[in-house]
Amino acid sequence: MLYWLLYQKLFPYFRPFRIFRYLTFRTAFATLTALLIALFVGPYVIQKLREFQIGQYIREEGPQAHQKKAGTPTMGGVLICIAILLPTLLWSDLSNPFVWLVMGSTLAFGAIGFADDYIKVVHRRNLGLTGRAKLGAQFLVSAAIAVALIAMQMQGNYSTQLSVPFLKHLHPHLTLGFLRHIPHWGLIAFVPFIILVVLVIVGSSNAVNLTDGLDGLAIGCTIIAAGALTVLTYVSGHAVFADYLELQRMPMVGEVTIFCGSMVGASIGFLWYNAHPAEVFMGDVGSLALGGAIGTVAVVIRQELLLPFIGGIFVIEALSVILQVGSYKLRKKRIFKMAPLHHHFELLGWSESKVITRFWIGALVFALFALTTLKLR
Repeated sequence: MLYWLLYQKLFPYFRPFRIFRYLTFRTAFATLTALLIALFVGPYVIQKLREFQIGQYIREEGPQAHQKKAGTPTMGGVLICIAILLPTLLWSDLSNPFVWLVMGSTLAFGAIGFADDYIKVVHRRNLGLTGRAKLGAQFLVSAAIAVALIAMQMQGNYSTQLSVPFLKHLHPHLTLGFLRHIPHWGLIAFVPFIILVVLVIVGSSNAVNLTDGLDGLAIGCTIIAAGALTVLTYVSGHAVFADYLELQRMPMVGEVTIFCGSMVGASIGFLWYNAHPAEVFMGDVGSLALGGAIGTVAVVIRQELLLPFIGGIFVIEALSVILQVGSYKLRKKRIFKMAPLHHHFELLGWSESKVITRFWIGALVFALFALTTLKLR
């Protein structure tokens, strides 16, 4: 809205407003706006959550040190969503369909998480939506995002070519080309693309959700991943950088940089209250929304295969759960003392702060490696 007012409407009458045309300037201000919203609105949200007695329920089989956290306000992810979406609305070009797509994804996954958290609070237990209901909703939202991207591809604003790290000349099309020109079969030709989009977004959403088990762990890793995505999104939409780094250039995607910057600012602001010992937890409304947002941005900029490095800790946490469950079902033996992996290190005797800090370091190493692949081609 501010972009529309200050640049598109008032720029002809006041030339200094030309600064609002620059993406880097608006991204910086979006980041600061998100940070300030989270910092100043945070106490009000936390107080309201306490008044409504929206407290966290701790599973009994987890580390016993966590039992003292019972009753800490949860559903703080509402604050994160507000702090991401408002600056995006203020500073981005709202005529850009990719901006609405990433915002819609964040809202949709946040709504799924909100329903899950609400059921937990109402029934005073640590179980919300059934696994089938939660996954079903996530699959539907992800499939809708894929269809929207296909529509943009047909308009010439998007590409379904896959970017492969380290291989600059390999850009496989995720379509069944022989079906694309057959009447009424067009959408079926995009089935491989739809499957990939659904797996990436659903996987990302649940990976962040599984990582959210210690004070500040998930949100700290999100700051790092969102920072890396901000860089990747900017260079993907920039003519000079995209050409220099031999990336697929999609000019309209660049505007999503503002959304990524807002995610960084909102996450930093939320960490202020979520740092150990946490005053508020993000809940599923926050973790599912952030995971869905990260996955959607990765799909939009065609960096799905780079996402496991951008969010390396999220992937490791999810894999630890998959391996633990699979091993127990097949061999009746556990690989880790407890899954997700952060609980394994807690039971080994690491303090919560040490686990969090070392996982943050790991997340930073993964993100830096992801950025180096831009030249390792």
